[in-house]
Amino acid sequence: MATDSATPKKQRKVDGSESAGEGDESRDYDTETQKALEEIDACQNEIDALNEKASEEILKVEQKYNKLRKPFFEKRNELIRKIPNFWVTAFVNHPQISAILDEEEEECLHYLTKVEVEEFEDIKSGYRIKFYFDENPFFDNDILCKEFHLGQSGDPASKSTAIKWKDGMDLTKRHQQPPQQQAKNSRKRPHQPRTFFSWFTDHGDASADDIAEVIKDDMWPNPLQYFLVSDIEVDENGLGDEDSEEDEDVDDSVVVVEEEEGDDDEDLEGEEIDEDVEEEEIYEGDDVEEEGEGEDEEIEGEEVEAAEAEAEAEAEAEAGEEPEEPEGGPEAAAGDAKEGDDD
Repeated sequence: MATDSATPKKQRKVDGSESAGEGDESRDYDTETQKALEEIDACQNEIDALNEKASEEILKVEQKYNKLRKPFFEKRNELIRKIPNFWVTAFVNHPQISAILDEEEEECLHYLTKVEVEEFEDIKSGYRIKFYFDENPFFDNDILCKEFHLGQSGDPASKSTAIKWKDGMDLTKRHQQPPQQQAKNSRKRPHQPRTFFSWFTDHGDASADDIAEVIKDDMWPNPLQYFLVSDIEVDENGLGDEDSEEDEDVDDSVVVVEEEEGDDDEDLEGEEIDEDVEEEEIYEGDDVEEEGEGEDEEIEGEEVEAAEAEAEAEAEAEAGEEPEEPEGGPEAAAGDAKEGDDD
């Protein structure tokens, strides 16, 4: 529900005559909002002033430490000269720099002995990159230098040493199209492959020179990491692969051993079963033999008893009397016999 105390809405007003058809618009805020905006703007000005002061302080610190780092860079360069093909190896191992190197340029960089990056006294004004070469079959220069300047307009510009190529050795012309091909493709935008020396001689758009930034901010601070990158890859990947292969071999052997153990267990179980069967058969054979022996003994006993009974019957038949067993058993019969003797 709208009330008189509702927040005022932002209003717009058009300046100038409507008949003139001008579309310039300006914003008109209420008093409270306008005051807050002015305070924010004043606060932002204070922040900008501090940022500017910080930049000046950072510049002084950077200049100070550039001077402190310089003797170490010089010592490092002296040590690098003792290592053959240090810089060409580092360049070839760098992913962005190697992308613009062709085979002949790589061969040329085998004569590169020293690289330096120097920032101007006023760091904001620019820097230069120097390449030092031994005598080589490609050009006569000992030093090739490319500089980057930040003009008063704020747009960077670059310039480089003119390369004194030896006859037939201009590497920048190796990838250029012949005049006939250029005339044929005159309506199309010519495509020239980007190479190391074409970069060095190109000054078209210094603000987009990514190779210079890579050399200044990545390669120059620590070239050793790119010289050793192949060894690092071997340590991280090569040995790791060997370890994994060894692990795989170990795993395979373990599997084989387990299978053999399983077979051995099965063989042992089979042998145990065979032994149990043989023992059971032996036990059963013994039981059968014992049972047979018992039956034979019973049969023999019965035959003896039958023979004895038959002999007694024959004796009684011969005597003509049937034997009577006296009451009381053998003892009573023995007593009767004794009494008969007395009589």
